Amino acid sequence: MSLTPFKVPIVPELRKNTILSLLAKGLRTSERDLVTPRIVRVKTGVIERAEGSAQVELGNTKVLVGVKTDVGAPFRDTPDEGVITVNAELVPLASPLFEPGPPDENAIELARVVDRSIRETNAVDRKSLAIIPGSKVWVIHVDIYVLDHDGNLFDASMLATMAALMDTKLPDYEELETGEIILDRSKKTMPLKINKKVLTVNIAKIGDYLVVDPDLDEETVADTRIVIAYDEEGNIVGIQKSGPGAMTREEILKAVDIGREAVKIYFKSLEEATTSAE
Repeated sequence: MSLTPFKVPIVPELRKNTILSLLAKGLRTSERDLVTPRIVRVKTGVIERAEGSAQVELGNTKVLVGVKTDVGAPFRDTPDEGVITVNAELVPLASPLFEPGPPDENAIELARVVDRSIRETNAVDRKSLAIIPGSKVWVIHVDIYVLDHDGNLFDASMLATMAALMDTKLPDYEELETGEIILDRSKKTMPLKINKKVLTVNIAKIGDYLVVDPDLDEETVADTRIVIAYDEEGNIVGIQKSGPGAMTREEILKAVDIGREAVKIYFKSLEEATTSAE
């Protein structure tokens, strides 16, 4: 669990009071209840030249993920496993909050949450990515592009990443006598071996209220937030806390319960998108 500062504009007190008054009635500006995510749309295979890709719309938040593959050397401590890297880019056109230049702490945090959710759960079978153990392995590059930011980049990015990985097919290759690997990117026939599907639920604390899938207005007034990663069976596989506010033990347990219900909606959207693409 780690804490990363929010980078948000100064919010007028009137806006926060308006949001709090609605939450007291069990309502939100998006006309949702407190525990229901926004409408989710998932589409795979949206980048022709990528080995895998997906676009997710979560309300007005839009995220694109592309997967590219290469052959490289394994890490020394895992010579028989492939390599997965995750990078997040907050495109300046997506929000006035985003600035050109190297990734800031928000982009780094986003990439790390997605990376850990995949890596620490072994969601992708990295051993199956070894071509010549100790020498040549598949390197999977996951690139996250935020196209439109209206809050909750975590859930949208994790959902798009999982969908893109499930859409990924590795290029055919030929192994020469010298040990060199020659790729044929015109033929992609071998899908990634997925051990476990993992998605996140972002829950913001605003005053005394916990809200699932906060939009941008809600994020700007939130005291803190917790991002919980679940597998398909509802098991918790990761937690990330952000923001300066505190949460009690009871609030965390409540967040876990409402997150476990909300993630079912995400998994249903993932299943529908990946099944229809087959």
